[in-house]
Formats: sequence, structure tokens, C-alpha cells
Amino acid sequence: MSDVIKVGMVSLGCPKNQCDAELMLAKIAEAGFKIVNEAGLADVVVINTCGFIQSAKEEAIEEIMEAISRKNDGINKKIIVTGCLAERYQKQMEEEFPEVDAVLGIAKNDDIVEAINSVMLDKRVISFGEKSCHNMEGERLLSTLPHYAYLRIADGCSNRCSYCAIPLIRGDMRSRTQEDIVKEAENLAKRGVKELVIVAQDVTAYGIDLYGKYALPELLKKLCGIEGIKWIRLLYCYPDRITDELIETIKSEDKILNYLDIPIQHCNARILKAMNRRGDEQSLRALFEKLRGEIPDIVLRTTLLTGFPGETEEEFSELAEFANDMRFERMGCFAYSAEEDTPAALMPGQLDDKEKQRRADILTEEQEIRMAEYYTEFIGKELEVVCEGYDRLSEMYFGRSMHFAPEIDGMIYFSCGKGMRARIGDFVKVEITDLMDNNLLGKRV
Repeated sequence: MSDVIKVGMVSLGCPKNQCDAELMLAKIAEAGFKIVNEAGLADVVVINTCGFIQSAKEEAIEEIMEAISRKNDGINKKIIVTGCLAERYQKQMEEEFPEVDAVLGIAKNDDIVEAINSVMLDKRVISFGEKSCHNMEGERLLSTLPHYAYLRIADGCSNRCSYCAIPLIRGDMRSRTQEDIVKEAENLAKRGVKELVIVAQDVTAYGIDLYGKYALPELLKKLCGIEGIKWIRLLYCYPDRITDELIETIKSEDKILNYLDIPIQHCNARILKAMNRRGDEQSLRALFEKLRGEIPDIVLRTTLLTGFPGETEEEFSELAEFANDMRFERMGCFAYSAEEDTPAALMPGQLDDKEKQRRADILTEEQEIRMAEYYTEFIGKELEVVCEGYDRLSEMYFGRSMHFAPEIDGMIYFSCGKGMRARIGDFVKVEITDLMDNNLLGKRV
């Protein structure tokens, strides 16, 4: 009897892509293949790519080239490429990487087992389908720590921001039914998941396509009723769609964390209009002031984009001043990337890469100063922290409070007193004593 085929999955990009990877992994495991954590140990390596911006594309291509190198050395036998890069550059993937044994579009993720069987018989597979047929349902083999999981409520996006390639890759927004989402969340809770991280390209648009209304508050109330779920975290909210009903739901439901990720990209009215986004500095200030007034301890996270075509030095300064005034607890900043086939890529006034990055660096450096000031406020306070591991080097445990989203924010490192231990997934009280870079230090109480 031949050895069981070993399959390794490399998943790049966002949590939505990770959900796709977990759906495929469950199918791979169910088919009897052995899943290995190291690509170098795999007979078949599946690379689930991101193709959102230039840096993500470069990372994906680098991963493919490394797999090809391992294949040439006889380490990996077969290479399968899935995900956003495969979907976006179908013809190029087939022609420019002859060493890749299979390329699957997002609508063909369900065929991953058939693809593995085919490539092991030396058959090349190139398979794509309608984006709207991309399946979001089914069992997932979680790749996160056991106490939290991403819960995708929709895929695709209908916002049509002029710089964004997501609609080209993933199509229009398609919401999952509340029944399917709640059922999945109940199954996750039974498996020991305590924190649900709600994701979509725009969670606040949830339900408009299915129910003719924004149904996120209604869905959240149902999720809050699930026994075993302790924390519910919202990522990727569109500022215009943060309604009074949503704010009231966050305030009234204890399980929903006072943490909102609201990517605004810019504050200047002209730039926002060119981005095909609504609002202006005044409306954004009003929103954030309202959120801080209604939910005093809220953690606000945002994403900013510098160097959009035609952005003047004055408009950039306006953005920098706005960010400084708003004092976001969390902020990511990216230099604009001109993506093929997007309206913004054809706009006049494209800035050079060095200038775009210079502006992004300025905002990032200023945010680091604000973060240090923000973290200093925690010293002497007690926080509820979920333990996520033990660092042998520092001889300290580490974990997150509600102020830290998984994988994108920092950590809280803490010591335990004599005879005390913490297990992964335990919620413990930690007194904060110091800060270190993007992390907090403390001791369990």
C-alpha cells in the first residue's frame, strides 16, 4: 500500500481568504489526505493567493517561485494555486507558470480534492467558474487558535471604490443567510470557540442584497444568543452604514466588543469623491465623535491611503491633521497602489512610489507616538486577557484583551505567580505594569 499523500496549505492575505483555505482543508482531510503544516514536507502544496494590491501579488508570486524551486529539487511533487491571484490573472497563471500543476478560480475551491487526485495522475488542471458560484458554506478545518474563529457573513463587494480590485476578483457582494451564519456560529461554539471575528469586505452592508435592508444588527442579536460565545468582534465597517441601530446594538449587547474597524482611506471631500466614496471630513468627525460619546471606551481602528492620484501636499496635510485630531487607537496606513483595470489607475496625477511611501511613513511614525501615549494609559489598570501561548524566551505568557484584534494588533505579555498557570483559551485578569513597543506587559492577578 502506497504512502498517504501529504498536502500542505499556504494561505496568504486576509481572513476572508483564510476562511476559503479552511473550507478546502476540511475537504482535503475528509478525503483522507494527510495535512502537514510545513510546505517543505508536502507532496502537494496548495498556495491560496492574495491579489489585492501590488505587494500582495509580489508575495504570492514569491511563494509560487519558492514552491517551483522545491519541486525542481524533488521536495514538492505537485503545486496547486488557488485564491485571488489565480482568479484575477487566469491566463497569465496558466501560461507563465508551466511548472504549476493546477490553477483553480474561487468558484472551483470545492473541487480541490479532485484537483489533487488529477495532478497526482500527472494531469494538469485549469478550472474557473462564475464568481457568484463561489461557495461559502461547509465544514472548516480551523487554522486559528481553538478559542477564536473568523465568521464570514458575505463575500464580494458592491461599493466600487475606484482604487479597489475586489469587485473584479470577487464580484458583487453576496450575503449568506442568517440561518446559515447562525448555524455555523453554533457549531463553532460547540467546538470551543469563544470569540467570533465577523468579517466581509463590508460587514455593514450585510443583508441588503438578500433582505432589502441592512441586517447586521439583527444578525448580531442572534449571534449574541449563542451559548459559549463570549466575544464578538466587528471588522471592516463602512462609515456611512454605521447606523443608530448598529450603535445601539453594540451598546446593549455585552458580547459585542467595543472595537470597530472603520477603514476611511481619507478625509478630504475631493479625494473621497475621486475614490467613489461618500462623506467628507465633517461627516467623519461627526461619526467618530458620536461613537466616542455613545460608547466611551470604544477602540477605533482605521486604514488610510496616501498618494492617491492628484493628492496635493495640502490634502495630505489635511489627512495627517485629521488623524492626529481623531487619535485612533489603531491605524494602518498604505501607499496607494495603482491596480490594473481600476478607474483610479487611469486617473491623471499619479504620484511616484517614493512620494507615496514618504507620506505613508509620516502617518505611521506619528501613529506610533500616539500609540505609546495610548498604551501608557493602561499602566496600573486590570484587563481581561485571553491566553494565547507561552514565550519561553521571556518566560511569560501572552494573550489579548478586547483592545487587540487577532493577528493585526499587538499582544499583552504577562507573568503568573508561583503555582499559577494559564492555558491557551483561558480568560484571566492581568494588571498592566509597563509597555514594550506595540505590546503591553503585566502580571496575572
